[in-house]
Amino acid sequence: MTRDAGWLKEHIRDIPDFPKPGVVFKDITPLLADVDAFRFTVDAIADHFAGQTIDKVLGIEARGFIAAAPVAYRFGAGFVPVRKAGKLPWEIERAEYELEYGSDLLEIHRDAVSPGERVLIVDDVLATGGTAAASGRLVEKLGAEVVGFGFLIELAFLGGRKQLDGRDVVSLVTYE
Repeated sequence: MTRDAGWLKEHIRDIPDFPKPGVVFKDITPLLADVDAFRFTVDAIADHFAGQTIDKVLGIEARGFIAAAPVAYRFGAGFVPVRKAGKLPWEIERAEYELEYGSDLLEIHRDAVSPGERVLIVDDVLATGGTAAASGRLVEKLGAEVVGFGFLIELAFLGGRKQLDGRDVVSLVTYE
């Protein structure tokens, strides 16, 4: 069970109108700079999935990489980056997704996960759920199993959790 993480909000600042007017960006830079907050974040996500077999931890570009890599280390698992289109140099699979301010493409190397592997997907924010759902589709397209999703922040008012129905999802800080 995940410990109370409400205090992490003190380390998350709002940046209005970024990346476009009307969007309030949740800046986790202060959280990352605070050793206790960062350690808590990594440990709380890993602790939620403790006892499960995790072969790979997938981090979603870009801020998802920051939490996913140490979570992978905690599990003794490999780390897999999922990138925006055009940034991976080898054979890829791709999925289109919708986000709160547009649409985009995600890509993963075709050999990043193998059939039968168990994959935990980690990102900084669960907003509309499009990015996370697309990442899950990529993992499953490659024949691996999605164990669950871990997020630092959930913007519950955007309803993204609905796109992950039936999945084990942990979010440390929720904004209603």
